[in-house]
Amino acid sequence: MPSPRPALELLARLGYAARGVVNLLIGILALIGAFGAGGGQATGSKGALQELLLHPFGSVMLGAVALGLFGFALWRCFQSLLDADNRGREAKALVIRGGQLVSAFAYVSLGIFAVSLLIGAAARSEDGQSARDWTRWLLAQPAGEVLVALCGAVVAAVGVVMLYLAWSCVFTRHLRCPGDAARWVVPLGRIGFAARGVVFMLIGGFIIFAAWQSDASEVRGLGGALIALQQQPFGRVLFGLVALGLALFGAFEFAEARYRRIDAPG
Repeated sequence: MPSPRPALELLARLGYAARGVVNLLIGILALIGAFGAGGGQATGSKGALQELLLHPFGSVMLGAVALGLFGFALWRCFQSLLDADNRGREAKALVIRGGQLVSAFAYVSLGIFAVSLLIGAAARSEDGQSARDWTRWLLAQPAGEVLVALCGAVVAAVGVVMLYLAWSCVFTRHLRCPGDAARWVVPLGRIGFAARGVVFMLIGGFIIFAAWQSDASEVRGLGGALIALQQQPFGRVLFGLVALGLALFGAFEFAEARYRRIDAPG
């Protein structure tokens, strides 16, 4: 019986490429907003998928991205449940593997949204609306403010971890790059993780503020977090730098699709 490993590896690599498309679009749209006449035009993953559909051959590209998103979700399940990265069962490893399982559900949801766009069953999604809906539901529960604040703290902590990855280059242990490729792949990863770290910390801060105010409308998605960044001193420059970092992270994901070490379990 043929081994399923080549197919699983192909799906995982397609998944990294699909993530690359989404993050590259997010970064490019934000860069256009940062330096365009209107300014402030930024969106999240769902907005990027909607934008993709507007271009020539958009349906074909969106279909390929949807397949990749499901493939990436499957790979995340292997990483989490079957320890495909050989992290072990220490407390730190279990936390990482738990986060990978959460990521799997998130990418399944994004893949379903992509499919619904293809078949015309999805309404236009406002940036951060899903997060606000979940926040509103949590706030209605007993100790809802505490639960929301904890969620915000977790999201902000993910941002801190990404900044650590950018500083430490720990992510390189999962890459199989020849020396000439590593000279450009590693800087892409460092800049990309740093930009994502900033964004996750901002989103986490908005969630914590929503808990403090008991108001789900204070929650911001990725696009809203970038626009809030733009409103700070030197915000236009900061907005542009983070937008560039997100676009470079998309490019790094294409490199991961090529060079990531993928040991798909049988």
